[in-house]
Amino acid sequence: MMELYQKSKGQEFGLTRQQFDGILRGICEKYLPADATQNDVHHLCSTLRLEELALARACAAGHERAWEVFLMKYREKLYDIAGYIAKESSAARELADSIYADLYGTSTREGQRVCKLDSYTGRGSLEGWLRTVMAQEHVNRYRRQRRLVSLDEEAEEGAQFATPEPEPTIVVDPRVEAATDEVLAALPAEDRFILASYFLDDRTLAEIARALGVHESTISRKLDKLAKSLRKHILASLARRGMSRRQAQEALQVDVRDLRVNIRGQLAQERASAAFSKKKAEAPAGEGPG
Repeated sequence: MMELYQKSKGQEFGLTRQQFDGILRGICEKYLPADATQNDVHHLCSTLRLEELALARACAAGHERAWEVFLMKYREKLYDIAGYIAKESSAARELADSIYADLYGTSTREGQRVCKLDSYTGRGSLEGWLRTVMAQEHVNRYRRQRRLVSLDEEAEEGAQFATPEPEPTIVVDPRVEAATDEVLAALPAEDRFILASYFLDDRTLAEIARALGVHESTISRKLDKLAKSLRKHILASLARRGMSRRQAQEALQVDVRDLRVNIRGQLAQERASAAFSKKKAEAPAGEGPG
């Protein structure tokens, strides 16, 4: 874990090695099964945004240096994100200020300071996580405001037969969705099987390796290669759709939950597994998978 701690720059943000190890253990307990192997743990930890994770958790712990770095990197981005979500300037500033208060930890629970950044796990970019948190708060505010208006008040205003306003939605550039859909659809059956097994069905590396008749280290390397390849091909697809490289990189900060892409459909394990089994059955005798 020392190598991961050094990569995280946690010491610069005020986190000790013991604190950082505890954070990683908590993330592994959340996302890995009880029988996860050391390779599973290493693979998960090596895919985390370690520096952003250390920064967020140091902020949650109240380290002053971490907050200085956080404000320098993300304060303006918070207002930009709020403006994109809320549209109207005063509402955007109110939203951003509210989120900042939650991030700083101005509320308490059972005498303990509560900070939203404690829930950031480093599995995606911190900017993307902030965007998701802010979008959810915007939706929550909308719902609270709707509940505050009584039916009697609406009736007095002649609104009893009005069509309900749709809840605010998070707008994602359709080019991101189209590019992601295109790249996932083009994946070979074996790659879809591996991605679906690991990310959708929560199988361990060892379980996937047994299913394919290879060593789990092979699956670990394959997942790393696939992640890099997917990003590269999605960036290329976005470029073909008219985005500059910087625009494409910023667009990929989007949270996958905001995409109107049927991820499970594109990585459907049943179809991928069947296709891969057929491929193995048709292979010459003695020829292994891949």
